[in-house]
Amino acid sequence: MKSKIVALSKNEDFKNLLKKKKISNKYITLFFGPIKDKDSKKLNISFVTKKKLIRSAVKRNKIKRRLRNIINEAVKKIAINFNYSYLVIAKITMLNNEYTVIKDTLFQDIKKIK
Repeated sequence: MKSKIVALSKNEDFKNLLKKKKISNKYITLFFGPIKDKDSKKLNISFVTKKKLIRSAVKRNKIKRRLRNIINEAVKKIAINFNYSYLVIAKITMLNNEYTVIKDTLFQDIKKIK
């Protein structure tokens, strides 16, 4: 089953998620929580890389591509709660580490969310 992954679009959704629960590790900060008027068949998730931390657009896009691939794998392998919306804020340490290490730590954090 291929699930539809949709990005958050409204500014108020971002602000509401920043007030909800969060999990943090050395690669990302993950905010999550329920949002009104959300389709439970689609996964609402947005990826943010701060321009002040990571100056190069190429590097920011590389981080976002990595995160999208990890989430696509997580949807297939792990039971992700589709009732929640997610906001993933990347840290600069993602550039210097291997994809598999980052994926393993993110999978552990996603499994904690119930």
